[in-house]
Amino acid sequence: MLRALYNWTMRQAETPYAMYALAIVAFIESSIFPIPPDVLMIPMIIARPHRAWAVAAVATISSVLGGVAGYALGYTLEAEVARPILEIYGKAHMLDDVKTLFERWGELAVLGAGVTPFPYKVITIGAGVGHMNLASFMIFSVIARGLRFFVIAALLWKFGAPIRDFIEKRFGLVVTIFFVLTILGLLAIKYVPEWLGT
Repeated sequence: MLRALYNWTMRQAETPYAMYALAIVAFIESSIFPIPPDVLMIPMIIARPHRAWAVAAVATISSVLGGVAGYALGYTLEAEVARPILEIYGKAHMLDDVKTLFERWGELAVLGAGVTPFPYKVITIGAGVGHMNLASFMIFSVIARGLRFFVIAALLWKFGAPIRDFIEKRFGLVVTIFFVLTILGLLAIKYVPEWLGT
């Protein structure tokens, strides 16, 4: 099923309606669709490099709007579905734990999921369940998704087809390593002075 979805997504890049297909895929991928918009972006930009920035912008805007839809889904699920079920089993406190998690680390979670291969949809729905501040959610979604899609667009615009294999196979790993190092750096800035007693 996933292979069929992947092949369908790739075929959309060859149609005159590719930009519309990209907008739809980027939107629904943020909450339910399993194939990332990168799959559409790569052949679209290789075919028309001069449209790289427009493609990245459409992917970013649509993905963030889809993220808001995922947020709304999570927000609604909490009241209508999740809490009643958990209350039956005496586990309603689990939702409070999720809320606490997103109050403390919500921005970091959105940033991480937005630029790494971690499913962004998990965070969008979780942010809604956790009642994360919507403005913060949108700001960090724009930063994260914009970073991811514009970096891909820039690499394809600069290097073209030869960079395609790298992006498809290793880009996620490189971005993940970069993200982990960034987080370690931020934690070091925050905690190392305390450990040293300064």
